[in-house]
Amino acid sequence: MEQTVVSYLTTLKIQNLIPMSPKIDNQQDRLAEIFRQHDNQIIQESKVAFLKIQSWQFAVRTPEIGATYLREAATMITQSLLSFVPNSFVLSEEGFYMNPIEN
Repeated sequence: MEQTVVSYLTTLKIQNLIPMSPKIDNQQDRLAEIFRQHDNQIIQESKVAFLKIQSWQFAVRTPEIGATYLREAATMITQSLLSFVPNSFVLSEEGFYMNPIEN
């Protein structure tokens, strides 16, 4: 009986009636393209940042424009980075008070 099953399976393999195992999808090309896109985006952003730094340095060297830039930068920093935010506001924005059981 076993011999018949084995011979039957070998004939099926020879006749190529047993389908091959499913092909594993190779996504190397897609991943390489995504990496290339991200790399190009980082390169472009760094060029823009470098140009902004150069224009900032040029503006600071110019006496009329430099004083205005420095004043505007100081107001932006004090209004955004150094502004006081209470702890309860941060906790409520992060959803700390929504579900007391999970905290």
